[in-house]
Amino acid sequence: MQWFLKNEQKINTLVYFIMNFMTLGIDIMKLFKKIPNPREIRQKLGLNQLEFWNKVGVTQSGGSRYESGREIPKAVRELVRLVHIDRIDLTKIKRDDLIVAAMLKAQHPDLYKSLKKSAKLSA
Repeated sequence: MQWFLKNEQKINTLVYFIMNFMTLGIDIMKLFKKIPNPREIRQKLGLNQLEFWNKVGVTQSGGSRYESGREIPKAVRELVRLVHIDRIDLTKIKRDDLIVAAMLKAQHPDLYKSLKKSAKLSA
């Protein structure tokens, strides 16, 4: 049951991200693209299958099947993209953070752009 609740929280976070991508200025065209080779991503990160797939709520055996060519569901692909490609720590993101970012962009677009540019330079 705990595994389900953890994954439900991740899925809820993902759904919230998707609902707010346009508001936050994230490239919607990047959503749901196929990940051609998850094994290559995992190996470049130096993670074993258990470490890599557990971070997105997938068992090692399920991840192994995806690495062997089985189609990855859209939600799992996006979690892989957010966690392993975009390097977003989902455990640190709160709904309020996304709401504040959306409000900042809507109410103070110049400040939002400036902060976004600063964030890119420091990354």
